[in-house]
Amino acid sequence: MSNTMKTAALMGAVAAAMAAQTSGVSAASKEKCYGISLAGENSCKAGEGTTCAGSSTVDYQGNAWTLVDAGTCAEIDLPAMADGTPREGALNELNRDRPA
Repeated sequence: MSNTMKTAALMGAVAAAMAAQTSGVSAASKEKCYGISLAGENSCKAGEGTTCAGSSTVDYQGNAWTLVDAGTCAEIDLPAMADGTPREGALNELNRDRPA
């Protein structure tokens, strides 16, 4: 490989690294939030016998999660349950709103 090609490849790698760093998006800035997804809109995990993304079958299913910005899970505004009990997102699976 010529020096010109090596330099171009190195510059491309540096530019890509800088773009990734300045975008502010990283896996560390996201967290799993259970119980906030609408049916079929979860990021992954929807309990036993389901596949992954988009497999939840109940709105706000307690064992289905969606990635959210770190630190925002408990602050997401959700409607109350039918009996008036408030719903909140959680960093761990919830035993509510599960399919029958």
